Amino acid sequence: QGLFLRLFYPCEPQAGAERPLWIPRYEYCGGLADFAQRSRSCCAPLLSLALGSGRVPVSWNGPFKPCSSGYPLIIFSHGLGAFRTLYSSVCSEMASWGFVVAALEHRDHSASATYFCTEEAGREEWIPYQPVPQGQKEFYFRKKQVHQRAEECVRALRLFEDISVGKSVPNVLHQDFDLSVLKGSVDLTKAAVMGHSFGGVTAVLALVKEPSFRCAVALDAWMFPLENALYPEVPKPVLFINTEKFQTPESIAKMKRLSSRNSQTKIITVLGSVHQSQTDFAFLTGKLMSRIFGARGTLDPYKCLDITSRAALAFLQRHLDLGKEFDQWDNLLEGIGDSVVPEAPFCRSNL
Repeated sequence: QGLFLRLFYPCEPQAGAERPLWIPRYEYCGGLADFAQRSRSCCAPLLSLALGSGRVPVSWNGPFKPCSSGYPLIIFSHGLGAFRTLYSSVCSEMASWGFVVAALEHRDHSASATYFCTEEAGREEWIPYQPVPQGQKEFYFRKKQVHQRAEECVRALRLFEDISVGKSVPNVLHQDFDLSVLKGSVDLTKAAVMGHSFGGVTAVLALVKEPSFRCAVALDAWMFPLENALYPEVPKPVLFINTEKFQTPESIAKMKRLSSRNSQTKIITVLGSVHQSQTDFAFLTGKLMSRIFGARGTLDPYKCLDITSRAALAFLQRHLDLGKEFDQWDNLLEGIGDSVVPEAPFCRSNL
């Protein structure tokens, strides 16, 4: 019944602040091996050795920086086989520009691994990644998952509504961070939903389920699980930021169905990027490993992050009525700029 998320927020400077581990538990290495259909006994220790000591360049439980006008809120949905920390680069980037970002870890068996705590003594129960069951059509399996994921995004918004009115929110995790410090510092009239891949289509569906979400940013959205009957129901604008090597003509056609109904929905493609370019893998795996796993395109990952975050900021300013200077990057929304084009160049997909 609960929610599991990592919260990124603007904080006060703190000397000698602890930095959190990128992969928070060894079990996630096993889950990544399962998702990649590799031997868990061989691959998990190698992943742990290569990436297990990596830390995220943010302050862990840093002192929250209050904001009387209220920070806008982003609910972030991860991709298939990912979990709550694998988008730390884009989530911390958005937080650094003055957003509170709640990166969910979904409980629909699409995360490479996750867990929940039972009420009795907080005992952990792990939820493994589940591939499509044999004999079952993938669309129906994924459709059920995407609806659960979108509902979890809505529940996350409800969590912040409870915090904003001073309700006591129980947290069974043993954490030093007090959620009540957020009261009065999050502007729930400026809420957006964002996600990557399976999380991208989750963000689109969340707009259908929750009127309070004013817009969505979909990073390389995997449009396959969204049923056709829902396309006319998407009421708000979406920014699709695609990579060059992932999308198919069929998926782009689905995005264009939405843009044809709403002139504020935009589709752009970042050249020289691959599907993993919008995740932390582009930064952490090193050049050789990135080439082997296809985690890095020809575009520098920092430049890709810059384009992605600036386009998102310009779009969010436009649709959340932010009094910032993010409109300086409005050209990106039209696909104008270095390494970005409007809509999609139809190349061979990695799908």
